[in-house]
Amino acid sequence: MKFYSFTAKLGIILSFIICMLPFRAAAQDNKLPIGTFTPMRNEVENNYDFWIYTPADYEANNHVTPLIIFLHGASLCGHDLNRVRRYGVLDAIERGKIIDAMVLAPQNPGGAWDPQKINALLEWTEKHYLVDTTRVFVIGMSLGGYGTLDFVGTYPHKVAAAMALCSGCSLKDMSGLGTVPLWIMHGTADRAVSIEQSKRIVNYLQENHADSLLRYNWIQGGSHSLLARLMYLQKTYDWLTAHSSADTPRAVDRSFDIDMNDIRKTYDELQWYKNMFEKD
Repeated sequence: MKFYSFTAKLGIILSFIICMLPFRAAAQDNKLPIGTFTPMRNEVENNYDFWIYTPADYEANNHVTPLIIFLHGASLCGHDLNRVRRYGVLDAIERGKIIDAMVLAPQNPGGAWDPQKINALLEWTEKHYLVDTTRVFVIGMSLGGYGTLDFVGTYPHKVAAAMALCSGCSLKDMSGLGTVPLWIMHGTADRAVSIEQSKRIVNYLQENHADSLLRYNWIQGGSHSLLARLMYLQKTYDWLTAHSSADTPRAVDRSFDIDMNDIRKTYDELQWYKNMFEKD
C-alpha cells in the first residue's frame, strides 16, 4: 500500500484510538483531542517550577480527575521548563498517548528531589484543580525514580500507586513503601544506576514482610535508557489507574505483566504512525 488518502489515514488512526493503543501521532495537526499544557513559574514560593496538564474534557466534565505526578531524570534538570517535555509522560501525551488524568510535572534544577517540595506542589494542585485525592499516582525514572520512592515513602497515605524505573531510594526508613501498591523495574544491563539499588529496596520489603503490595521486574538485557519507553506504554497507565487509596483493603493489581516485548512495541507503534503520515 504505497498511497493513502487523508480520510483513510484518519479512519485507521481513530480505530487505533478505540483500541487504546499508545500513540496518536501528529494529534495536533489533525485536530484530534489533546488537553492543555500550562507552565507554572514561581507559582509556589521556594519550590520547583512545574507543568500542569489537563485532559481535553477536564473543564467540560467538571468532576474530580486522577492526577499523575511525573518526576524526570537528571538529564532534564535545569531552569528551562520546556526540557521536562523532552521525554516521559508529557512527551507521550504530545505524541498522542491518551491518558485520562491530569499530570503534575515539576522541574528539578539539580540535586536530589525533595519530598516536602513535591508534597507542597501536590497540595497546591489539589487546591486549584478538581483532583481526585484518592487517585494520585507517581512515576519516575532514574533520579526521578529516587524522587518517586522518597516521596511515596514519606507520604504513603497520599499515593494510590507508584512506579519507579531504574532507580533506588534515599530513605533510611523505607517501611512506608510497603503500604502502597508499588512496581519497581530495572534493567539488568543498566550502567548508569546499578540494579542493586532496586534490589536493595525489594530485599528490605521482603525481609520486613512488607512486600504484599510490591511488584518488581528485572528486564533482562535492559539498558538504563530503555526503560524510558515504559512511559509510552498503555499498560503502565492501566496499571497505575487501577488503584485507589480508598480501596479497603489495599491491593496491588497483578492481572497482567509488562515484559521486554511490551517495551519494544512502544516505539514500533510510534514509527507506524510516523510512516503513515509520511506516505502522502
